[in-house]
Amino acid sequence: MSRIVVFGVTGYAGGHIGAELLERGHTVVGAARDTTQVPAREGLELRRGSLYDPVFRTQTVKGADVVVVALPAHPADGPDLETAVAGLLEAVTGARLGMVGGAASLLATEGGPLVLDTLAEDYKPEAEAHARVLDALRRSGTTVDWFYLSPALGFGSWNAGERTGTFRLGTDVLVTDANGDSEISGADYAIAFVDEIEKPAHHQSRFTIGY
Repeated sequence: MSRIVVFGVTGYAGGHIGAELLERGHTVVGAARDTTQVPAREGLELRRGSLYDPVFRTQTVKGADVVVVALPAHPADGPDLETAVAGLLEAVTGARLGMVGGAASLLATEGGPLVLDTLAEDYKPEAEAHARVLDALRRSGTTVDWFYLSPALGFGSWNAGERTGTFRLGTDVLVTDANGDSEISGADYAIAFVDEIEKPAHHQSRFTIGY
C-alpha cells in the first residue's frame, strides 16, 4: 500500500478522500491548519500546518508516493492556491500529485460555453481561481505526474448525496444526467479519485465525473 499525503484532510473533499484511502488500506498523512477535531484512526497520521508554508510543505511530502491537494482555490483568509503551485511541484518531485479541482473550467456542453460563463457573479472568484490552478499546472513544464479531477457542478457539503459506486467519467465537458443535472456525491467523487491513484489512467491531465 502507498503513503499518501492529503492537504485539506478536514475539508469536504479531503475528508472523503482520506476516508476512502484508509478503507483501502493506504497510509494517510492528513495535513490541515487545525486537526484537533479529526478522530484517530489506524493508518492515519495527522500534521498541523499549511501548504503555503514551504518548510511544512517540504517536510510533510517527504517520502510520499502520492500527494493530494483538496483546498479552496480562493480562500477568504489567504492567497489563492495558484500561488503555491510552483513550490508544490518542486516539493513533490518523485511523487504523483492529485488535485481536487473545480467544474468551472469545463465546457457546459460539447462545443458550448465554459461553465464559468454561466455562473452567477458571486461564484466566480472561487471558480476562476480553480481554473487558474489548472492553467498553472498545464503551463508548468513539470515532470511531475499530476492529475486534476473536476467534480460535477452540484458537488459540495450542501449536496452530500450517497455512496453508489456508479458514475461516469469525462474529459473537458461537464457530465450531466438525462435531466440535465450535474451532480456527484462526496463519497463517489472519492472513489473515482482513489481509483485514479491506484490505477493511473490520466497523466498530466484533467478529467471529470458525474452521474
